Parts: sequence; structure tokens; C-alpha cells
Amino acid sequence: MNRPLTVVVSGLGIAQIITWGSLYYPIAVLGERMQQDLQVSSNILFAAFTLSLSISGLAAPAVGRLMEAHGARVVLCAGSVMAMLALCLLAAASGPLSLFAAALLAGCAMSACLYDAGFMALNQIAGDAYRRSVTGLTLFGGFASTVSWPVSQWLMAMAGWRQALLFYALLQLLVCLPLHACLLPGNGRKPGSLPDRPAATGQAPRIAWLALAFASGSFVLSVLSVHLIGMFRTSGLSEAQAVMIAALVGPTQVLGRLLELGMGRNTRAVHVGTLTFAAMILGMTALFLLDGSTRLAYLVAALYGISNGLMTIVRGIVPAELYGRQDYTTLLGRLARPAFVARALAPFGFTLALASLGQVSTMRLLLAISLVATVAYWLAVRDAGRRYIKRAAD
Repeated sequence: MNRPLTVVVSGLGIAQIITWGSLYYPIAVLGERMQQDLQVSSNILFAAFTLSLSISGLAAPAVGRLMEAHGARVVLCAGSVMAMLALCLLAAASGPLSLFAAALLAGCAMSACLYDAGFMALNQIAGDAYRRSVTGLTLFGGFASTVSWPVSQWLMAMAGWRQALLFYALLQLLVCLPLHACLLPGNGRKPGSLPDRPAATGQAPRIAWLALAFASGSFVLSVLSVHLIGMFRTSGLSEAQAVMIAALVGPTQVLGRLLELGMGRNTRAVHVGTLTFAAMILGMTALFLLDGSTRLAYLVAALYGISNGLMTIVRGIVPAELYGRQDYTTLLGRLARPAFVARALAPFGFTLALASLGQVSTMRLLLAISLVATVAYWLAVRDAGRRYIKRAAD
């Protein structure tokens, strides 16, 4: 089966929109009604959501090993089936026990069919076009919330939240599963220009620094994704200003990914990573100094959007440039685990810190974590130039 790569990326991108829109984004719209019907608190509901994200991170290395052993088709098809079952179970939930059971299965599904699984699949089939394919896939995924939120609102108004989830389950069965089954090979990879040898051998300390960078960066960006509007309001902006300025995040996120798509031929992946972490720490610095300034708020939203948009791509392309592509799915799984867990724990951790330390100290802590992420990234890639030249010569 030799389908054009653009067709494969487009099909996987459609599946990403549906899966993000089924498993990740609907809670923002359906959550309040779910709480009422299930008679659970918001803490219980979001604890279940946190469980899903944590499980997705913990399962990531196993997903990488399974994809190396059995190929992309088996893993992503299994992910679609698990997503369908999780959504059906959630639609039938009657209390906390069934809610957490559905969350557990949804976490496994996330690990098997969201971005990192998509990157692993592209590593096996994209060859020299891997980096461009990763960027293309994330461009599709960037529209997931734009599609999911209004669709979820309409479905809930028309039929209720349970029927909305069953509709998403049907999409997993009728759209995502056939796309994964028809577009992906059962096994095998297409050779690329990056060395197909175990370049990561002996690089455990640098991989650990890279994992810390991705985990710390994911923590900061996850906090902002949930709390940015609240931070704007606490700094002195009105609710209308906070919402209007935060709406800039989506377009700048897509802009960042488009810039990477344009720069890809002439800019090394590690330099895109440097830009990503620089944008994050500059955005956090501007947020710390905000004090009601609308100009700084616009800067924060733009820098956060660019950093968040690029971070997903960087997690997929920088390890390939640094360590080659042999056993790459396993490496991506190892790097994904701490990042997913950090992202899952970030909103709750920030709320806890805010209650314990206060606004100023918590903001200082968040700025410090962004600095840790930036330094850890530098330590992971600081001699990447020499290694890149050496590998090219080999």
C-alpha cells in the first residue's frame, strides 16, 4: 500500500481533529451538565480528566514499543477502538466509579492515537519528509478546539451530553478507524536521510535533560492553557479585555506552526526548539510584569501561542535530529511520558500553589519552572552542532 504522503497526513490530520475533539476538548463544554447529571463535584470530574492525561503519559513508552513491534496500523486502530469504547462508557456513566473507569480507558486511547502516536507512525512512513509531515499534522490538530467546542455545544443543546459523546464514539468507528486502517502500513519504515543507527546510545544524560525540558515546558504551557484568562483578570484587566486578548492565542499558535513549515528547509530543528523555549520564558516574564497593561497582555498571548504551537512540533522533530531514527518510536514514548504527566498535573498543581503561596510567589515559581525548562533544553542540545556535522560526515 503506497498512498501519497499528503493523503496520509491529511487523513491522519482529520483523525486528530476528531480524536482531540472527542477525548480532550468536550469537557470544557459538557462538564457542567455532566456534573449535574452524575451528581459529582467539579473536583471529581476534573480528577477523572487528570487521570486520563496521566494514564496517557504513563502508557506512552509501551505504545512506542508496540508500534516498533507491530507497526502503526495496529496501534492507531486499537486507539480508535479504545476511544469508541471509552466514549460509550462515559456516555453510560452513572456515578464516580463508571466515570473513572471511562477515564482510565480514555487515557489509554489518548496515548495510542493522539499526536505522539501520530509522530511515531510518521517516523515509520515519511522518510525525509518526516519533519514537514509532523508540522502538517499539527496544523490539522490545531483546529480541533475550533471544531469541537461549537459542535459539542450544539449537540448538547439538541440531544444532551450523553448523545454528544455517543456521536463522537460513532465518528471514531466510522471515520477514524477506517482512516487508520486504510492509510497506514502494518509494519515497516521508509528510509530517511537521518542515520538509521542507534544514535541515542550513550546519550542517557542528554535525553534526561531533554525529557526535563519537555516536561517543565509542558507544565508551564498547560497552566497557561487553563488559567491565562484568570491571570489576566487578576493582573487588573477586565473580563472582556481578558477574553478578547486570550482569543489571540489560537491564531498565533497556527501562525507559529506555519512559520515552522516555511522555515523547515533552512532552519535546524534544534534552533526551532531554541525559539520555542525563548518565546515561553519571554512570555512568562511579560506575564509576571503585567500589572494591568493591555500591551503586555497582547505580548503574553502572542508569545504563549507561538510557544505552545511550536512545542508540539519540537517534541516530534528535535529528538530525530539529535539521535537519529532507529528505535525512534521507543524514544518518543520515553520522552512523552513525563511531558504528559506534567501537563496532567499542572492545572491542579498551580491551583494548589496559588492557595498555599499566593499570587506573587506562585508566579515566581512558574517563571522559575520556565527557566528550568530553558536551561535543561540548552544542556540537552548545547553540542548538537558538532554532533550534527559528525553524523552528516559519517
